[in-house]
Amino acid sequence: MTEFSGNAQTMALVGFTAVATVTLLLCVMTGPDRDDLDEFYTGYGSLSPMRNGLAIAGDYISAATVLGTGGVIALFGHDGVVLALSTALSLMLLMFLLAEPLRNAGRFTMGDALARRMPGRSVRVVACAVTLAALLPLMLVQLAGTGQLLAFVLGFSGESLETGCIVGLGALMISYAAIGGMKGTALIQILKMVMLLGSGVVIAVLILHRFDWDPGALFDAAADNSGVGPAFLNSGLQFAGGPHPEADMITSQLTVVLGGACLPHVTMRMYTASSARQVRRSMSWAVSSVALFVLVITVVGFGATALVGRSVIAGIDPQGNTAYLLGSQAAFGERVSTAETFLFTTVTTAVFLTLLASVGGMILACANSLAHDVFATRVQELSPRREMTLARLSALAVGVPAIVLATLVQHRSLQPLVTLSFCLGASAIAPALVYGLFWRRYTRTGLLSTLIGGSLAVLLLMPGTNLVSGSPVSAFPEADFNWFPFTTTGLVSIPLGFACGWLGTVLSGRRTAEEQRRHYEAVEGSILAGAVRRGG
Repeated sequence: MTEFSGNAQTMALVGFTAVATVTLLLCVMTGPDRDDLDEFYTGYGSLSPMRNGLAIAGDYISAATVLGTGGVIALFGHDGVVLALSTALSLMLLMFLLAEPLRNAGRFTMGDALARRMPGRSVRVVACAVTLAALLPLMLVQLAGTGQLLAFVLGFSGESLETGCIVGLGALMISYAAIGGMKGTALIQILKMVMLLGSGVVIAVLILHRFDWDPGALFDAAADNSGVGPAFLNSGLQFAGGPHPEADMITSQLTVVLGGACLPHVTMRMYTASSARQVRRSMSWAVSSVALFVLVITVVGFGATALVGRSVIAGIDPQGNTAYLLGSQAAFGERVSTAETFLFTTVTTAVFLTLLASVGGMILACANSLAHDVFATRVQELSPRREMTLARLSALAVGVPAIVLATLVQHRSLQPLVTLSFCLGASAIAPALVYGLFWRRYTRTGLLSTLIGGSLAVLLLMPGTNLVSGSPVSAFPEADFNWFPFTTTGLVSIPLGFACGWLGTVLSGRRTAEEQRRHYEAVEGSILAGAVRRGG
């Protein structure tokens, strides 16, 4: 059973429309009503730890996580669970290593945190460029997925309709960022997490109920219905076709762990906390929410394979992006009551809201960086009114090209774009943050070398991976220019990103490194312990 009833489609359309209307009204009502940069960029840090934690989790759990990770679990079993656990581990790494220093060092953007030790426009401009490069691919994935989701749930076909959905909803997402600012997008993320976790837990309970509350029986049924037998429950199925499956799997997980939580739309939420204690409590809520979601998506993913079948899921979408919805639908059985139809509508609406909220947060992160790091530093004493206007225009400048590009890639495999973002996070942003926040002798040349060298390594290696060409499920299945025999670039680009930072610092000379060490020691207490919060 993969077709949705007319009643379900009607309710889904009503749900989508209601969510779009309510969330836009929330943005209008909670958006900054005066020219105050702190209110637009951080919402004054007014969110409680629980709400801020849910907002962080909401930014972290994108539609690529819900649909993509659910698909990997449904198609590859054990390997998908490891991927889901890696996403949770990434947020824990942010919580224990980077969250407090980031909050203490930064004010509005990643450029603020990096420029705390090394002031200068070059650092901010490069940080903005890396922010755009890391988040634009993810935005394309979410936007293109919006058209596919609506087509799948509502049962319409035709490229023009899907393109119309992308354009219309893209405009809505730009409005979220431009009107709502940090507080408005935070409220949307909170609503999304409540709906996603609430409906997901109910679906997971229904699936476990169908297997007499025995997870072992669920896993065995999934293996039996996977077409690959016990291999479904063992490591290596996802990368079995590659020449180096074990190394490919390890580097893929490492890329997710290092890159996921360092992406700028996640780290910007650190600046919304009013104190170091608030950051710790917020991150505790965020990690708990993500851990619960990992349990939910594991049960739903295995349930989709057990109840629908791996071949059916792959037949509808080779990437398995519909597995979460198919598993949710199959949890009800053949006869679906009105209450169950309403619950399924809640699930589809939660996924739809996830798409909206994810792109809204990413557009806001890019717009903030453009306005604050590039334009505001170019004009001396830029007024708050003008900077806020620039931030809103920047949301438009980022969102419109993203919409256009999403319409062009909507019928290609989008997995390379997701991987590109995570690789940039792991190879350029993570080394820059770790060195910048903890290495005393780190210099401006080292920082620029990290950001530029790590990014170039990813951009040069990614076209040669097997996600782009050389396989039936790649972005260009008709071509074969696959010369880098791995799924991600992490095996080379992550060590290279750290090495570029070290080499750039060494080449800066001993005198420059000593000056940076003295400067770091002057601000070390405020960065690591939050002794003084940077005010400007």
